Amino acid sequence: MSLPPLLIDVPRNPILAVGLPLSLGIATGFITRTSKHSPDSLWYKSLQRPSWEPPRWAFPVVWPILYIGMGYASHLNVKSLDRTPPGLGRTKALRALKLYYAQLFLNQLWTPLFFGAGQQSAAFANLVALTGTVAAWGITLADVEPKAAYIAVPYFAWTAYASVLNGYIWWQNTGQYYYQKLIKKSKSS
Repeated sequence: MSLPPLLIDVPRNPILAVGLPLSLGIATGFITRTSKHSPDSLWYKSLQRPSWEPPRWAFPVVWPILYIGMGYASHLNVKSLDRTPPGLGRTKALRALKLYYAQLFLNQLWTPLFFGAGQQSAAFANLVALTGTVAAWGITLADVEPKAAYIAVPYFAWTAYASVLNGYIWWQNTGQYYYQKLIKKSKSS
């Protein structure tokens, strides 16, 4: 499967490359603030959360930095794609760009799942998939453009941490209940 030319053209321009994930992230964050499950909602405040959850101010600081980094990494990826002759190197560069868009899609899906719909389990599954996709993207980038791969490392670390955080919240608030229910059902069978 090939990418539409527009998805290759956007990251050619460093401003558009950085602007795409940054603007999507800002839009998603804005929508979150107006949802019934926002971080300011009674629903979120009533969730059992770990003591090691970052302070609220960290998210609007960390995410823009990560979005800028991932956008710039996509720019470096396309520059590598443009200078690589047809063959295995070009195939890897194109694969890295596909993984970039896959992780960007998964990234944008998490907020509506967790804060929009209040679906902790679906959001957790999404974050696990996102973290795996970011890892695959970074590994593929290492073969294509090592500088871009280094940029992906903090993003991978943050999504891995977010996966553990989301998993903890899910387990403490709903996962244990369903697990106990499943155990009771299996014992009665």
